[in-house]
Amino acid sequence: MQAATTDLIARYYAAFNARDWEGFFALLTDDVAHDLNQGARETGKAAFRLFIDRMNASYSEQIVDISITANAEGRRAAAEYVVLGTYLKTDEGLPPASGQTYRLPGGAFFEIRDGLIARVTNYYNLQDWLRQVGA
Repeated sequence: MQAATTDLIARYYAAFNARDWEGFFALLTDDVAHDLNQGARETGKAAFRLFIDRMNASYSEQIVDISITANAEGRRAAAEYVVLGTYLKTDEGLPPASGQTYRLPGGAFFEIRDGLIARVTNYYNLQDWLRQVGA
């Protein structure tokens, strides 16, 4: 189960990097819980799709240097990574965008159910990102 889980998370990030949104969402349960960094929990694929659409409007990102670990039962996993991004369009409540680039360490925690991702909790240092985009 552990290997299947690490493979699932690797496919999740591969789909994200390829902007294969149908493949990305196929890896999630219908009731997926998505915990936003320093924000609220959103539930369901529809809410996650709206989040991705908002992100894609303002940011272009790739996830690199990914390290994935999973527990023996394969029910929980964690990933540490680096986000390489470009701030394309001003996001509401954030500093103005002018094509600034950033390199931001981050991490995520996952819960797995029936071979799919049932929860994603993302963390990164918002103050570091703000500094990098010139806020």
